[in-house]
Amino acid sequence: MSKMTKKPKAEKIPRGLTDKDMFRDYVEEETLEARFVAAEKKEEKRRREKDEIEPPANLARAGLTSDIMDRLGRELLQLKMELFREGIKEYTMQIRREGQNIILTPVERPHT
Repeated sequence: MSKMTKKPKAEKIPRGLTDKDMFRDYVEEETLEARFVAAEKKEEKRRREKDEIEPPANLARAGLTSDIMDRLGRELLQLKMELFREGIKEYTMQIRREGQNIILTPVERPHT
């Protein structure tokens, strides 16, 4: 004769509970991803506060935050790529002010 083992009784799941009741005592463990996201947000906030407090490196850059400098750099890079596609490889930037607008215009240098 073989011995029969008894299966442990399974816990019964109560029926008719609301979502709130089902998750009443549940505590979600913080994941590694959540820790990294929180650390990145904290670092970004600290960097922005530092940018607001830190005086500009020189007077010519007064009022230009790192965000504005990043956007300006991206636009200039895009312009550089467009000029390259058109075959313009040597150029200078002409800068002029018209009222409240500052205009940057690429001027092709003659080949020497």
